[in-house]
Amino acid sequence: MKYAYYPGCSLEASAGEYEHSVRASLAAFNYDVEDLEGWTCCGASSGHSFDHTLAMALPARVLALAEEIGRDVIVPCATCFNRLCVARYEILHDPDAKADIEAVVGRPVNGSVQILSPVTLVDRALADQGVDWQPPKPLSGLKVAAYYGCLLVRPPEATNFDHPEQPQSLQRIMRRLGAEPVKWSHGIDCCGGSTSLVTREAVQSMVGKIVAAARASGAEALVTACPLCQVNLEMRQTVKPEMPCIYFSELVGVAMQLPGTDAWLRQHLIDPRPLLRSLALTA
Repeated sequence: MKYAYYPGCSLEASAGEYEHSVRASLAAFNYDVEDLEGWTCCGASSGHSFDHTLAMALPARVLALAEEIGRDVIVPCATCFNRLCVARYEILHDPDAKADIEAVVGRPVNGSVQILSPVTLVDRALADQGVDWQPPKPLSGLKVAAYYGCLLVRPPEATNFDHPEQPQSLQRIMRRLGAEPVKWSHGIDCCGGSTSLVTREAVQSMVGKIVAAARASGAEALVTACPLCQVNLEMRQTVKPEMPCIYFSELVGVAMQLPGTDAWLRQHLIDPRPLLRSLALTA
């Protein structure tokens, strides 16, 4: 199956390491991916604050593009993923809203394509490997806290991503790659999202609780699939020593020894390379 790929705005700008590592990870597991031609912003995370119909029409246009070529769409950014899922849910369940959305978009939108996180696809690919499979460079000794945040798992009726209270896909990926995901209590807690821009102190408090919980559980790093969460978790820490927050796809790159991994890792605000070097996982 060939998939459409929707990068969204963050991956084209501030989350370049996620963009490159996701593409490399999907290629490593032989997913056939092609950029969705003519894609535009999904409206996150401000569009839905101004006008509901516009907030649904922006991601619905992306869905319409995927429907026209008949391909399910991969959406790496958790915020974009959420907006497309919510728009699809409304199109499928509210005929009046569907009509309003189509009037704005100017074309039919039926909600006929699936919206997939690369987490789901990598999880599936690893599940298909034999029980004796190991990556070229197992992440032995690395203890991580799998952090999903809000937007992958909620609202569950729309995202249909994983269990809304106890998601496990990131943990399964980490185990198959040889890392040790810790048991902890804050994997779906909010990091503060875009309020980080206007209420820094509040977000510092939220991030502080998440990092403290991860550290208390024995984690050495956080692992995520959300650009907004990732930047908050690195930018808004106030307690030393700081804990790196690594995209799951970057750790796929480390374990699979994909080219470009060091270039991705060096873009972080909190450098994860000293930790990885201490475990002999990178040079």
